Amino acid sequence: MKAILHIIKDWTLPIAMLIGAIAYKPLAQLGHLTPWLIVAMLFLTFSKLSIKELKIEPMHLWILLVQIGGGLLLYFLLRPIHPIIAQGAMICVLAPTATASPVITGKLGGNIATLTTFTLISNLSVAIVAPICFPLIESGQHPNFLTGCFIILKRVFPLLLGPCIAAQIIKTLIPSLHKHVTKCYGAGFYIWAISLTIVTAQTLQSLINQTQYADIAIITALIALIACLLQFYIGKRIGATYNNRISGGQALGQKNTILAIWMTHAYLNPVAAIAPGAYVIWQNLFNSWQLWQKRKQDKQ
Repeated sequence: MKAILHIIKDWTLPIAMLIGAIAYKPLAQLGHLTPWLIVAMLFLTFSKLSIKELKIEPMHLWILLVQIGGGLLLYFLLRPIHPIIAQGAMICVLAPTATASPVITGKLGGNIATLTTFTLISNLSVAIVAPICFPLIESGQHPNFLTGCFIILKRVFPLLLGPCIAAQIIKTLIPSLHKHVTKCYGAGFYIWAISLTIVTAQTLQSLINQTQYADIAIITALIALIACLLQFYIGKRIGATYNNRISGGQALGQKNTILAIWMTHAYLNPVAAIAPGAYVIWQNLFNSWQLWQKRKQDKQ
């Protein structure tokens, strides 16, 4: 029994993704639970965070430059090849940092405060850039600038700021409760695994429904893989310069793919959503590998 529990602990994310893939039809219907799961795991993660630790650093500006500038540059480079592929590649880079990224960052031993600060900067920047740039890329019916900004912020900031504010209030006003909450800190990772199971199911269902674009889907998924690996690599290189390698990699590599898929459907060609859909799988396989490497180092 202990051996089985040990395997589950070591391979939580791959097991979660496998369950999501096998039982994708019923699990895909549970998408409405994802925001609540994110709120719960961030609340536990932020219970160990101090507001005083949140500050803008030079590393944030470099990563933001790669995120926004790199995303737009990639679109114009790939546009002559195929517009859908170009849009898919762009959204994989331009997409903001995942609201859940502090959970994995903490598990890997990175700086949660640094990552949380950049997550706020990243999502706010995309909320401004997307409504301006995307209508110029794809013609059609789009939300206007203010509406687009509001919708994006509405989808992101309550999930990110709500748990942070709640954790700080409890820390200040009810220290006895805060003490019990911090004891449950590790549960945030397993809540993330449950969320990943649902997201994997939704992603697989979406990819299966795109069978009429099989050739584009395969190419776009491969480009998403390349974009994923490059962003983690570049992020880690930038982070290493500021002695913050783990947070740098997660800041640039771990994307808010749910928001990216919505933005693609709202502003771009919906078929391009295959790219962030595939990115979900690649980034979590990479995160699984990182966690395995971390456990291996800890044992040694």
